[in-house]
Parts: sequence; C-alpha cells; structure tokens
Amino acid sequence: MFGIPPEKLPLVLIVLVVPILPNLWAIWHIFQRDFATPQEKMAWLAGAVFIPVLGGLAYLFWGRKRGKKV
Repeated sequence: MFGIPPEKLPLVLIVLVVPILPNLWAIWHIFQRDFATPQEKMAWLAGAVFIPVLGGLAYLFWGRKRGKKV
C-alpha cells in the first residue's frame, strides 16, 4: 500500500489517526453543548474544523468548560 512495508502500516495509521481524534471529539462535544452566544459556538466549531490539530486541542483545554450540557 503506497510503498509502505506491511510491518510499518500500524505505526503509520496511528501517526495519521491520533492527531485527528481531538478534533472529532471537539466537534461532537461542541454540538452537544450550549454556549453563551451562538457566535461563540460557531467560533469554536470553526476553530476545530479549519485549524485541525490546534483547534481541537484548544477546545479541549479552554473551550470545553465554557459550554453547558443541553
């Protein structure tokens, strides 16, 4: 597969998938919460979508406490 030796494939998949997980979690979490304003919710969502790894991590550290459970 793309010239990757089969024994290195699990490592390559981990390196490619693990950075995506905070973003997927952040997007899911943002949709499950209410924020002070709709603009704040959309700003966090835009950060997670358009700034992939950093946006998800920023939401994980600073944004998740700002939302109230629906």
